[in-house]
Amino acid sequence: MEFIELHLGSYIISHGYGKSNNEIITHVPAKNFGKKLIAVSRIKSLSEKYILTDYADGRWIYWEYKEDYQDVKKLLSK
Repeated sequence: MEFIELHLGSYIISHGYGKSNNEIITHVPAKNFGKKLIAVSRIKSLSEKYILTDYADGRWIYWEYKEDYQDVKKLLSK
């Protein structure tokens, strides 16, 4: 299994959708960024601010990351 190491901070957990088709989310703020290994197979998308990964029970997590977008893109291209 391949991993990449990133500095991750605040994150948003998407729990799914409610009766009115509104997304149910929990925002978890962080004061600092910390190192975390992420399995590349869990990564679903990358934006300039967030990396989206799958989570337990069908949930998704949008992680805020510190690295430069182009640098992360290169890591994922290897």
